Amino acid sequence: MAGGGAPQPKQDELLPHPVKDQLPGVSYCITSPPPWPEAILLGFQHYLVMLGTTVLIPTYLVPQMGGDKEEKARMIQTLLFVAGINTLFQSLFGTRLPAIIGGSYTYVPTTISIVLAGRYSNILDPHEKFHAIVRGIQGSLIVASTLQIVLGFSGLWRNVVRFLSPLSAVPLVSLVGFGLYALGFPGVAKCVEIGLPHLIILLILSQYIPHLMRGERNIFDRFAVLISVAIVWMYALLLTVGGAYKHRPQTTQMSCRTDRAGIISGAPWITVPYPFQWGAPTFAAGEAFAMMMASFVALVESTGSFIAVSRYASATPVPPSVLSRGIGWQGVGILLSGIFGTGNGSSVSVENAGLLALTRVGSRRVVQIAAGFMIFFSILGKFGAVFASIPAPMVAALYCLFFAYVGSAGLGFLQFCNLNCFRTKFILGFSIFLGLSIPQYFNQYTAVNGYGPFNDMVNVPFSSEPFVAGILAFFLDVTLRKKDSASRKDRGMIWWDRFRSFKSDTRSEEFYSLPFNLNKFFPAV
Repeated sequence: MAGGGAPQPKQDELLPHPVKDQLPGVSYCITSPPPWPEAILLGFQHYLVMLGTTVLIPTYLVPQMGGDKEEKARMIQTLLFVAGINTLFQSLFGTRLPAIIGGSYTYVPTTISIVLAGRYSNILDPHEKFHAIVRGIQGSLIVASTLQIVLGFSGLWRNVVRFLSPLSAVPLVSLVGFGLYALGFPGVAKCVEIGLPHLIILLILSQYIPHLMRGERNIFDRFAVLISVAIVWMYALLLTVGGAYKHRPQTTQMSCRTDRAGIISGAPWITVPYPFQWGAPTFAAGEAFAMMMASFVALVESTGSFIAVSRYASATPVPPSVLSRGIGWQGVGILLSGIFGTGNGSSVSVENAGLLALTRVGSRRVVQIAAGFMIFFSILGKFGAVFASIPAPMVAALYCLFFAYVGSAGLGFLQFCNLNCFRTKFILGFSIFLGLSIPQYFNQYTAVNGYGPFNDMVNVPFSSEPFVAGILAFFLDVTLRKKDSASRKDRGMIWWDRFRSFKSDTRSEEFYSLPFNLNKFFPAV
């Protein structure tokens, strides 16, 4: 060609990428399970990933409640046991998505308010104080569960979600992942000699080795978590045994050493969590209302997580009635959390949603196997405690990858929107910016003014990035829309219209219908 210029592209190469209502490239979708040996390994990998939040929340809360290492181990076991039950319920009777239902950081501020409540200040015995606080948390969770149960099973949440468009879903789903940035690299940096190598090895195994290798067997990216955790955990153990942290500050030893968690020594060999094991729950109106607000925030965040999970499971967009049904069962999960005394509420595990993207396996069976591991290792306490003693910086390295995947799932819905429309640009930019800016202010306010039930009713929702961005985008999208076809196309509704009803698309029945022919008795609309 004259002048040595690049060849002119063909006409079909100039066309934009086609819109996909199901994500391509997924190896196993919801209804196509992998072979049993592979499914068991993938299920165990999901179990390892969800252990991070399951361990970190009680590790943070129990010492403030007056509990010792035995009570911390017992609370971790209870949280793990209830998470397994809730995951099975959600995968069988809820949304039927491959979503792990576990502990949630959303409930932590309200829980701290209960811990600091004045009615416990006169209890001097730490053991007695711990039990009294747990019973107070139980009562608040039992009351808070009614919010999601009523909104979900009554269909009220279905009526709200029907107005959700791809445009308003982008800020909600994106910040479900990106909004957890504070749990990522800051956690890695607490022990950079363990966290950073784990992050680098995870990237090499999951991205670069599959890129350089040719073949259909996706071993390294599919099992990158198992391989990287084994390598770095052994490295951390050698540093601990070799005395690398012998004269380091206490905070460094707690983050870096593999023998400082106290979970293994505190865990019993065999125990079965049972209802009201800490005693009869107690109720306080202010704490219950604050926990209800945390439950509502978790409801909105879980809606975004369910949407991300459906995308990475290569399913069609979740019909509003199915989302509402899932929220109802999540409310049942919070009720079980209150009855068993987990010290924390339940919501969709964001990190496990990201693991679906890494492995490209969205099989429902894999998540059900993971639930089996949760229940099994919660009963065999010592064995489960071994895996639960993974250093926190290693967990934070996993977060860096998985939260990024979930955030990018939200960005993927931009394919349905008109990005050359100024209305679209305003709603996206304004909601995402304030979704980051408003929580920054309220986090600073909480740091100065502290916790309290009535403060939490304002602080908890406005400290959640996906809640602020999602609610704001939803409101702007609904109130600034025009009722013409061009506006509907700009918002992406022409792509989602056929999924607003369960029966509008035949694939909905394949992915979301209830087992045992229960749809006859509980029809989705």
